[in-house]
Amino acid sequence: MAALPRANSLTFRLIAGAGVWSILALAVGGLILSGVFRGAVQDAFDDRLTFDLEGLVAAAETGAPGHVALADRFADPRYERIFSGWYWQIEPEGIEDAAPLRSRSLWDFTLEPAGLVTLENASWGYAAGPDNQALRVLLRRIAFPAVTGEGEPETRIFRFILAGDTGDIEANVASFNLTLVWSLAGLGLGLLAAILIQVRVGLVPLKRVSEALARIREGRARRLEGDFPAEIAPLASELNSLIAHSAEVVGRARTHVANLAHFLKTPLTVLANEASGAPGPLADQVGRQVAVMRRQVDHYLARARAAGALDVLGSRTDVASVLKDLARVLPRMHSEKKLVIDLSISEGLAFRGEREDLEELAGNLIDNACKWAREVIRVKAEPVDGGRFLLCVGDDGAGLAPEERARAMERGGRLDESVPGTGLGLAIVRDVAKLYGGAVTLGESPLGGLEARLELPRAQ
Repeated sequence: MAALPRANSLTFRLIAGAGVWSILALAVGGLILSGVFRGAVQDAFDDRLTFDLEGLVAAAETGAPGHVALADRFADPRYERIFSGWYWQIEPEGIEDAAPLRSRSLWDFTLEPAGLVTLENASWGYAAGPDNQALRVLLRRIAFPAVTGEGEPETRIFRFILAGDTGDIEANVASFNLTLVWSLAGLGLGLLAAILIQVRVGLVPLKRVSEALARIREGRARRLEGDFPAEIAPLASELNSLIAHSAEVVGRARTHVANLAHFLKTPLTVLANEASGAPGPLADQVGRQVAVMRRQVDHYLARARAAGALDVLGSRTDVASVLKDLARVLPRMHSEKKLVIDLSISEGLAFRGEREDLEELAGNLIDNACKWAREVIRVKAEPVDGGRFLLCVGDDGAGLAPEERARAMERGGRLDESVPGTGLGLAIVRDVAKLYGGAVTLGESPLGGLEARLELPRAQ
């Protein structure tokens, strides 16, 4: 399963922002739809009341003085069922103690409208029903001709009241709201899923840039490769330009360092030759100082080259090819011995750095082993955890005591002046490995002699 985005990530911000606005929009839209539906149901309910009231008025005719009667043409079963929620009531105005004419559904209950609001020729309000019902009331005053007891014609006003249970409105609105909530919830989940997919797909180019930079850092590529969208292409182009510029600057710096070392070595060689041709205390002193200067030049040249290589992205070196070349060349430099170098290298192993630095590191270790080995040198390279690989170089020589191993790692810590060399080999290995974030340690070899263990960053 895909990991949840972190709160400070661009993915989270885009999804959260779009999700919040979508939820707010759906909530506001739902309230508006619910209000519109309630208004439509209310209007339909009022229209029904108006229609029924008009039918009631049309069916009414003058009866006894102060009363009206209904013709048989107004017959609706809703008004015949007791407490059905639909009621009508007709009462005369200005006649005290006059019993109103009621629908059968009202039984002996009298409607008392409240909160009446007059619109055109009718009044709308509410009343309590006989079964604790909330009723919507329509009231209209109608004038009917009547005859008094003396035979005088006159006009009497009757109040026609029609009421319906608003529970029907609330039930319809509640049903609609339930359907609306589930529909909007489903729509909201669909929108969130669409937003998630859109953001994930939209940010894929940034992930490709990250992966391309990782390949460069691991040495599997020298520049950003691939087709990027128009918004990302300028960024990729600028990064490629920056990488190229960085490599160019580092290359020039390394060239200057190499030239400086070359210019220094030539005069040092002249001084050494002149000192060797004129024996004496002064010549010996000059020779010693020249040797010290050569060691320092070699040491700092190796450090400068390694430090420069760290700033160049995309460095990758095949370990097997370097070790095989060293195993073929170094025994010839010690031809007085019959040395055998046993190689064991994991397939596909690569060093995340420059080839010259790996040759410097491995060459110093193998050359040191060649100096002290009797017959056999074992070189083993294998990957270890943490994105590193371990290079072990052991020999069958006399080995070193623990306190001598510490001295051997010091700069210029030569343990035997009879063996050729500057005495800086292990110190150079230590310093260069440290620049790469690695380390070198000395221990006892399974062959009986000394074993150097060097950890370096591994290219994927």
